[in-house]
Amino acid sequence: MALESNEYPDKSINKFESMLKTDDVYFFDAEDFEEIIHHYLNNGKISLGKKAIQIGLEQHPNSMELKLLQVEVLAFEDKFDAAETLLDEIQTINAANEEVYIQRANIRSKQDKHQEAVNLLLEALDITDHSFDIHSLLGMEYLFMDNYEQAKLSFMRCVEIDDGDYSSLYNVVYCFEFLEDYDGSILYLNDYLDRNPYCEVAWHQLGKMYLAKKRYIEALTAFDFAVISDDSFIGAYFEKGKVLEKLGRYNEAIENYESTISIEDPTSYAFLRLGKCHEKLGNYDLAKYYYYHTVHEDPLLDKGWLAITDFHFRQKDHEKAIYYINKAINIDGENPKYWKKAGKLYAALNNWDEADFAYKQAVDLGNYELETWRNWAEVLNKIGDYNSAIQVLTQGLEFYPDNSNLTYKLAGIHLKNHDLDEAKSILSKAMKLDIGKLQQFEKEFPEFIEVDWVKALVSKIRKTAK
Repeated sequence: MALESNEYPDKSINKFESMLKTDDVYFFDAEDFEEIIHHYLNNGKISLGKKAIQIGLEQHPNSMELKLLQVEVLAFEDKFDAAETLLDEIQTINAANEEVYIQRANIRSKQDKHQEAVNLLLEALDITDHSFDIHSLLGMEYLFMDNYEQAKLSFMRCVEIDDGDYSSLYNVVYCFEFLEDYDGSILYLNDYLDRNPYCEVAWHQLGKMYLAKKRYIEALTAFDFAVISDDSFIGAYFEKGKVLEKLGRYNEAIENYESTISIEDPTSYAFLRLGKCHEKLGNYDLAKYYYYHTVHEDPLLDKGWLAITDFHFRQKDHEKAIYYINKAINIDGENPKYWKKAGKLYAALNNWDEADFAYKQAVDLGNYELETWRNWAEVLNKIGDYNSAIQVLTQGLEFYPDNSNLTYKLAGIHLKNHDLDEAKSILSKAMKLDIGKLQQFEKEFPEFIEVDWVKALVSKIRKTAK
């Protein structure tokens, strides 16, 4: 028994699913099938979408739209040959269908043939008056090709067609940012705002561009306008708070961060910034209160644990600082920032063995910062394990081959290890890299200042440098 279709999509979907559970056959218009299929595909229910396409084509075998939806599913499943065959069939019937070119471009894109995809989309532009989606797709293809200039122009075209297309507006700004053309972005956004003066998204993006240029007063004004345009725009309050922090206006920054909490559920980031502001103001109890809330809200936020650790360290409560960094390590022992911080704390407490272990963990987990190599070598120097210190500094110099600090320290450690020839060679190199850092060497290794050959080498290098 065939039943007529429903004019409301939800009813069509309910009736379609009811049909699947019975032996009845319900009739739907092709447009109804399109809505049903889009519903399933948009919600990730591919198997139901395929079933709707199958039944739809049984009832409407000549529907181009349903066949194109079938192509879309075939492409999604990487069945490119079958999709291309069906597109050939559709194009034979309707050569001027831009959707054929769009679907072919989609297939090329999935095959990483992005230039071919661009060429097909440009062909589609030639045969349609509805170009918005095509410009958007072109923009994405150009992004895949790292052609940010062309991507920018494509997304600009989308914004020209639809001023309210904030997704494309974001992409335009992203391209400007990637090209490091902040001035160009500022000009573009100001021009956009001349036409759309109450667009909170554009004001927010403009503020971020001013912030990137360190033009804090203009950034503050832009974020103010974003808030005026939408007083529930949390992102604008956050950014405004960041600018006020830069300007040292911590009480005003606190007001903005508190606004975000009043609008929506508090975030760990809001608690963290509130803690930082209160600490700057000397409100240590409130700072501690917000830092604790930061790690409670998000135990995996490393900035929270590092902030509360640093807070206790600055308060000279070293035991609590160690307690919290170890608590962080117990939660996420694979985080190199935690181990680096632990190394620094243990070294401050003259707990050299624990500091050595912590720095080793940090490096093993991928922390190759200059400070890590230098501090780890100093820990090993304190222990008297000169061979290990030499090994650490040698590794560090692989990452920072012309760093005079590491080179001077390596020369000094070789001297302490009685490697005289190696020490002479390395000290000579260090002085050639930066003779001005010799004072640091003299401070770290004062026992070698009056050694005759060291004095002679210094004199020789100084004469050469003149």
